[in-house]
Amino acid sequence: MDFAAARLNMVESQLRTCKVVQPAVLDALLAIPRERFVPVSLHDTAYADDNLPLGNGRALLAPLIFARLAQEAEIGPRDKVLDIGCGSGYGAAVLARFAGSVVAVEQDAELARQARARLAELGVLHAKLVEAPLASGHAAEAPYDAIIIEGCVAFIPDAIAAQLAEGGRLLAVMKNGAGMGVAMAMTRVKGVLSRRPIFDAAAPPLPGFERVPQFVF
Repeated sequence: MDFAAARLNMVESQLRTCKVVQPAVLDALLAIPRERFVPVSLHDTAYADDNLPLGNGRALLAPLIFARLAQEAEIGPRDKVLDIGCGSGYGAAVLARFAGSVVAVEQDAELARQARARLAELGVLHAKLVEAPLASGHAAEAPYDAIIIEGCVAFIPDAIAAQLAEGGRLLAVMKNGAGMGVAMAMTRVKGVLSRRPIFDAAAPPLPGFERVPQFVF
């Protein structure tokens, strides 16, 4: 399979035609070999517009969902980015092409090992892998100019919201009842997160972001 041609087709046919137009985002997606971040059995479908299973209930976000989240984050060359639920490291590798620095958090030990290996093999600079609970983020290097959560969550933990800089942008797919999720763009203004829906999105759930059932007597 011609993976370079598949990447180009992904950018031109899937992304540009669906409102992804930021040059830095598109250039990064063209540069990073997505097939290197999925199991060998999925190499031929690496550029399909679908979430791809990585094992242990985790998945790689569909190209369009990730690209639109990255674009809405409005990341500049001096920005520090927190990538939560980086999985096998694809998102971190892409973000590192146009951010100042990326801190990628992954709690699954095997996925974290894969992410470290892929980032090293591809010579990705400005990306650091932290193995830790996803819902805790990484407060040691906060505040972050942008936070991207790579999966569907029921809520944003206070611990993560507190790691966003004033004026910073937080992007995540939020669970919308029993139906499809909604990609949300959040901005921290005077310590409060404002929220704006962007598009409907079917994204895999991330562990640690489930709401605890409340019992009423």
